[in-house]
Amino acid sequence: MVDIAALRHSTSHVLAQAVLRLYPDAKLGIGPSIDDGFYYDFDLTHTLTPEDLLAISKEMQKIINEDLPIIRKEYSKQEALKLLQDKQPFKVELLQDLPENETINFYSQGDFFDLCRGPHINSTGEIKAFKLLKISGAYWRGKETNPMLQRIYGTAFPTPKELEDYFNLLIEAEKRDHRKIGKELDLFSIQDKAGAGLVSWHPKGARIRHILETFWKDEHFKHGYELLYTPHIGQSWLWETSGHLGFYKGNMFSPMEVDENDYFVKPMNCPFHIMIYKNTLRSYRDLPLRWAELGTVYRYERSGVLHGLMRVRGFTQDDAHIFCSPEQMGEEINEVIRFSTYIWKTLGFKEINYYVSTKPADSVGDPEQWTAAENALKAALEKEGITNYQVDEGGGAFYGPKIDIKVKDAIGREWQTSTIQFDFNMPERFDMSYIGSDGNKHRPYMIHRALLGSLERFFGILIEHYAGKFPFWLAPYQFTVLSINSSENTIKYAKEILAALTASGFRGSLDDRNEKLGLKIREAQLAQTPYMLIIGDKEAENKVIALRKNGQQTTTTYTLSDLTNFFDKLVIEKTIEQSL
Repeated sequence: MVDIAALRHSTSHVLAQAVLRLYPDAKLGIGPSIDDGFYYDFDLTHTLTPEDLLAISKEMQKIINEDLPIIRKEYSKQEALKLLQDKQPFKVELLQDLPENETINFYSQGDFFDLCRGPHINSTGEIKAFKLLKISGAYWRGKETNPMLQRIYGTAFPTPKELEDYFNLLIEAEKRDHRKIGKELDLFSIQDKAGAGLVSWHPKGARIRHILETFWKDEHFKHGYELLYTPHIGQSWLWETSGHLGFYKGNMFSPMEVDENDYFVKPMNCPFHIMIYKNTLRSYRDLPLRWAELGTVYRYERSGVLHGLMRVRGFTQDDAHIFCSPEQMGEEINEVIRFSTYIWKTLGFKEINYYVSTKPADSVGDPEQWTAAENALKAALEKEGITNYQVDEGGGAFYGPKIDIKVKDAIGREWQTSTIQFDFNMPERFDMSYIGSDGNKHRPYMIHRALLGSLERFFGILIEHYAGKFPFWLAPYQFTVLSINSSENTIKYAKEILAALTASGFRGSLDDRNEKLGLKIREAQLAQTPYMLIIGDKEAENKVIALRKNGQQTTTTYTLSDLTNFFDKLVIEKTIEQSL
């Protein structure tokens, strides 16, 4: 089986080799494999154009055809510095950050060699399908004070068929782009004049958000949670104690001074939840406490990484914290797994994958706690019949292990969504405790838990999953009443139908313009309204409704009572009526 990361990383080396053949004075940055391909950064006196990518691709194919063996060599740090000195200053900078006694790996292929940890494939000839995609700018090591390099993105697959499938996926993904659909359906906007990375929800988008929030809140109450609301700003003491000012300050907005104290807009909800916990003495009889909040938080992101709803500076976090005793830990994890799985399946995501991230090298907390928590996460998954989870060794946060839940959308893309995260750090920092059955103080376990992640990012995923064709229970307008003519009797009956369905809790609109029915139908379809209720003189006379589903040509006749029952069923069962 082909190691796709090694294949793509090796292709990035072929890219670098081709660039050096065409531009011998090029200075090399880094060239890693990434989720969907690879990139390589270059310092060039020549400004690259799309036409240059064609020439570089041809040179890469020559290198592939040469079938050059890829050979690993080891050097001491001093030997490596001599090898790169005066040739590749960016590589020298990387080397200087490494310990003096570390063995340095280089990989060579023909006349090209590169500082690299690997791994790689055996030879350039094993690369069967690649394509260069685009050129962009990137600051060296991501710092705006460093030189701007030219970044070439590409992708590679084991076979030409897989490469073709990937580009078909890109075409479909472009059609589903939430920024495009969001504008077409008038769901939201992000206006730089109002604030880059800050989302404004328009009426239709706000309707969907309200439906989601109501569903979210109702389900949390059913699953034993209480809701919290906490302030948007807090004194610097909170963030000093939590550790955010030490670990996270670069992602926090600058403080404001109030009464000679520094206040920060919150990047997280956790410290406020802890302060509520500490507001009174807690007993083991109070536990577990499950507290949830749709709390808006603010994080500074560089303008270059902002991306529609997927990467923003202000977002509403679908957040919860569970405080429990060690004995309750296992069942609490099981409950969160069941809850998360139920939520995602109800929202129309059927393929769900689970990942356990374990203790990293720079962890805090008692090693025995880590072991117990990791075992609890794995045991909880297995108890739920989830045995095909993957383990990310060392991938946990410094303050605790976690389960990451990823869902696949309608076109097979995987999205990181829910997280179940242990925290051994904050209970210690805030000196949290409860009185146990023995009368002594004990430290509670704290579990961070997000289901949707954030409403903004989830809404972007949801738009692309459904391509804007939301199921009936989520659609901002579930139906539109279309009059065939503008006769007084027809319009009166159409208004009666709209009023009756609205009174029953459904969301709809009336199009009684003096326009052709075909035009009204096309506009309703473009607005992705799930159903059209067509009313003419015949329907008004017989007190019936001609129902037409979006995307279909035929109509079905209903009485108002039968249609209400049909709509009720769609809402109650959360039926996924629309095609994905």
